[in-house]
Amino acid sequence: MNSIFVDCCGLSCPEPVIKARNAMQEPGNGEVKVKVSSTVARDNVSRTARSMGWNVKVAEEGEYFLLTLTRP
Repeated sequence: MNSIFVDCCGLSCPEPVIKARNAMQEPGNGEVKVKVSSTVARDNVSRTARSMGWNVKVAEEGEYFLLTLTRP
């Protein structure tokens, strides 16, 4: 299972959603970590991942959020 990190800090939606979705759609990726800097991006990426059947874990790191997306 491959893991990939996607840094979306400072990006406005829909860019974080598009980057996260592209990473989730790559064959062989079982875990995608996405770093975002806004609650809107956090919520939109989480919602998209869940709608694609992925598990979502959110951790707050100071002024950033780290989303760990995993295949069930």
